[in-house]
Amino acid sequence: MADTAPTAPEATAPETQAKPEEAPAAETASTPAPAEPAKEEDAEATPGDGEDGPKIEGEAKFQAVVTSTGEESEEVVWKRRAKLFRFDKDTNQWKERGTGEVKILKSVEDKLRLLMRRDGTLKICCNHLVLPAIELKPNIGSDRSWVWSVAGDLSEDEPTDEVFAIRFQNADIANEFKTQFEEAQKAMASLTSS
Repeated sequence: MADTAPTAPEATAPETQAKPEEAPAAETASTPAPAEPAKEEDAEATPGDGEDGPKIEGEAKFQAVVTSTGEESEEVVWKRRAKLFRFDKDTNQWKERGTGEVKILKSVEDKLRLLMRRDGTLKICCNHLVLPAIELKPNIGSDRSWVWSVAGDLSEDEPTDEVFAIRFQNADIANEFKTQFEEAQKAMASLTSS
């Protein structure tokens, strides 16, 4: 073991001992004493200005923020990812409303509604009851999308009449949506007839 070469810390130890002796001499020779204007700058420094500002110590403490979406008391009957479009009557064209999870939710009063929130912002882009009068129609030229008209969509501040189109990843999910939507309509019809 005595014949082995010295390790890196042993080899650098003499150099590190020499540096502290040389450093003060170099600092005193090259840096002038601080002048009065430097103290004035320190007095005007604000937190976050850099090294010249005051040192802020402590620990930032954050409290958990509880957000209520209104969905907490509802049961998720069905949900899938989709892209929602709204027909703009003024320009006579389809406008993308958002991409996210579309859900059929059941309230404690057994009412069913369709809710969709945009990814990222979680802003509501579709929110209405699944009424028996709503008719899902296949979108022309696509087997994975449906079109329907609703009176009283509550995704904006005021209830509005909208024509929606929803597109899913594939035809199987689109057909599953239609089945779940129609079952929700039957459940809502039995609620209103009782």
